[in-house]
Amino acid sequence: MNSARMPHLCRIGAAESLHHVLWPGRTAVRDWEAGMVARREDFIKRRKLLGFTQESLAQTVGVDRSTVGRWEMGQVDPQDWNRPALMKALRVTADELELLINAQAAPAPATPVTIVESSYDDEIEALELVRRVSASDVGKATLSHLELAFDELATKYPTVPPHELLGQVRKYSGYVGRLMDAKKTLAEHRQLLVIGGWFSLLGATLHIDLNQQDAATARLRTAMTLAQHADYPEIQAWCYETDAWRVLTDGEYSKAVELSKAALQIAPKGSSVEIQATAQQGRAFARLGNSLETYAAISRVHSLSSTAGLPNQPEHHFQYDPAKSVAYTATTLAWLGDPAAETYAREVIARLAPPDDISKWPRRVASANIDLALSLVATDRLDEACNAAQLAMLSGRVAPSNHWRALEVVRAVETRRISDARDLREVYEGMRLEIEPPKAS
Repeated sequence: MNSARMPHLCRIGAAESLHHVLWPGRTAVRDWEAGMVARREDFIKRRKLLGFTQESLAQTVGVDRSTVGRWEMGQVDPQDWNRPALMKALRVTADELELLINAQAAPAPATPVTIVESSYDDEIEALELVRRVSASDVGKATLSHLELAFDELATKYPTVPPHELLGQVRKYSGYVGRLMDAKKTLAEHRQLLVIGGWFSLLGATLHIDLNQQDAATARLRTAMTLAQHADYPEIQAWCYETDAWRVLTDGEYSKAVELSKAALQIAPKGSSVEIQATAQQGRAFARLGNSLETYAAISRVHSLSSTAGLPNQPEHHFQYDPAKSVAYTATTLAWLGDPAAETYAREVIARLAPPDDISKWPRRVASANIDLALSLVATDRLDEACNAAQLAMLSGRVAPSNHWRALEVVRAVETRRISDARDLREVYEGMRLEIEPPKAS
């Protein structure tokens, strides 16, 4: 610390800030506070007129009580994101709120700064440190709302088109970024880092679905950085697992194995990401044709799933639903060329597919139909394979990142030179053009 600012060791300038250097005596503090309160007397009167205490107004607006206190003391102004709720609570327009906030300040007291005893300085510095650590412009209500918003978007992931969901993720990620500059406690700062990490991770997943590889990589790096600063290994593990899926869809199967392994090394035991990373590694082994490793991964996934229990939100993308293990097994066996894939794929379809409307299929059902088609091609039931693949592509539930899997069915049928091959190719091209991903901004 600069010794020029320490009491009894030097002089201080009269213009030095009250809260950052030597504090005046108690009388001066009371006079200064009275002047600051007078500055926003109209704000205080308006709050009381409407029956709000500082605590109740804070709850209504979504901040801590100490934040309202600092507004009224004139220490800080309400942040832009607090103002709409504050205007609604106080029943004022934006201009009227501005008048309440920026009324003419009372003149500063002429009381001279007094050099006080060192023991008193120590006490005040300790109290000021506590006040600064506990003061916040963010608040528990805001953080809780952001957590709920993330859970809602992650739960919509299986059914909402990725380009639609991405717009909402961008909005919340931007808001989290703005809150990073707000005053907050250390605990709130870490919680905000974690929330930002989750939103960045979901954004990366959506970019992968839309084949926006550069944007996906950037968001994964952001999620990893935030998770590292927050010391949150679960998000770090999900970053590796998600990147494993990204490179797998791009044909880098060996790299997908290594990324899945990295995820498993830091994934919390018994967590959803441990199961998902094991599944991802099994898929990569299947694409490499490594049968023993593939079957071992399938067995491990089923073992972990059997003890995981049902999550609170089964459709949540980052909460592993044990029912997903059936769909995972269908895909993995289909890639390995094992005829047993057919049984698992049909089970997924029977369990999850709405009977009359393919447009309401979850994404898992569209994937299961592609798995079924691949299995049927392997056993030369080409008409059935074409029908299953067409249903998947016409459902609108095949994400762009999975178009390559549908194309595998198309090419396999075309090599057999059957009459339905042209129709299947037309459906594929129509799907590819209809769900052309928008360019990343």
